[in-house]
Amino acid sequence: MAALPADHRQPLSHQSRWLFRTLHAAELAGLDPAEVTRIAIASRDLAGTRDIASVLDARIRQRVDPLLPQPQGLWAERVPQLPDPERRAYLAELAAMMDGRKQRLGQHAAQTTPMWAIATLGPVPNDAAVRQEWERKASSIAAYREMYGYDDPDDPIGPEPSRDTPDQRSAWHEAFLGLGPASQPDVRAMRDGRLWLIRHTYAAETVWAPRHVGRELRLARLGTADADLGSIRAAAEADAARKAGDYARAGRHEELAASYLAMGNGYRQQETLFAQTMTDRTEWEHATEHSRRLAVAADAELRRRHPDLRIKPLNSAEPAPVSDIDREELTLTPDKEIDEMTVWIRDLAAQRQAFRERIEERRGLMLPSEDPDWGDLGEAFPAWQAPSRDAILQPPKPQITPSAKILQLAAGHDASPEATD
Repeated sequence: MAALPADHRQPLSHQSRWLFRTLHAAELAGLDPAEVTRIAIASRDLAGTRDIASVLDARIRQRVDPLLPQPQGLWAERVPQLPDPERRAYLAELAAMMDGRKQRLGQHAAQTTPMWAIATLGPVPNDAAVRQEWERKASSIAAYREMYGYDDPDDPIGPEPSRDTPDQRSAWHEAFLGLGPASQPDVRAMRDGRLWLIRHTYAAETVWAPRHVGRELRLARLGTADADLGSIRAAAEADAARKAGDYARAGRHEELAASYLAMGNGYRQQETLFAQTMTDRTEWEHATEHSRRLAVAADAELRRRHPDLRIKPLNSAEPAPVSDIDREELTLTPDKEIDEMTVWIRDLAAQRQAFRERIEERRGLMLPSEDPDWGDLGEAFPAWQAPSRDAILQPPKPQITPSAKILQLAAGHDASPEATD
């Protein structure tokens, strides 16, 4: 209200709840909500505005939506300064209990080694210092899973929440920093030059992506099924005509059955190539997931630092999808001769060979050690492995160790006279 012009200071409508949510997202991203509000008000004239809250929300969201939430730290550091000392002491005690719970969740993950923790962070280290770092990462992930009820046994945190829930999105990004591939230096601490360099790697990582032919694979499988049904039907018609003595009609249906059989073989060749291409694309997605996410994070950080700088969108350099004209060439009919594969399909096979050479070369790269006397630290780009399934019969899950205050209260309850009744 203080930032609004005098002639626009009016009670906010019910749309203000969305404005406050956007301002909270800006606060979680490290911006000053008061400054963001002043900039939004001064950016354009408010003449003719019917709903101040909606207009400001739309203006602020354009700046805030590309930003990533910053790590929020301990709950004890987020206790607000309240005038009532008793209420502030209560909140401080509650925050300390929440920090303790989060720490015990990491220790519990190290003791029970759930599938999501092992697949994400690797085995629990034996070294005390390394184990403590492992528990710290696991605590952020486990705290997000418990707070928001995410219980997938294999996937640690699931998809990124929408911007409609700023607090959940902030907790998700904090847990995301604890994942194995994201344990690199935080982009918020990098200089602009390095951020621009990381941002440019997005085009280099997407340019060698296999072509997305998922729709063409579906059409090839449908064509194979239709061709098989047509061949069975034509063969049955030929057999019925032969029994009826109509050998001319039987010959026509036999020829039609042979055409359908050739169609099925042609569709199967397409299906094999498209399926292999989509398998390669899945492998590419997992091989470049970390670098692409890092480039997106660098792009978001640059936009946060320089809101007035016009930065082009982060476009992918992947091959263009199959056009409708090229897709029509995949359709086979029994009344025309089946030619060889079209040019773009043959090019797809050649591109697949180049991709296999690229991915094998990438797997051969080793991560050197800082000490020249030591060997390599391992593969720079390890192969992705799908998480294995849990056993059908699961033992009962162990209980998390309660806090000392809970144990004290439980002991006092057992010692009270009512406990003997």
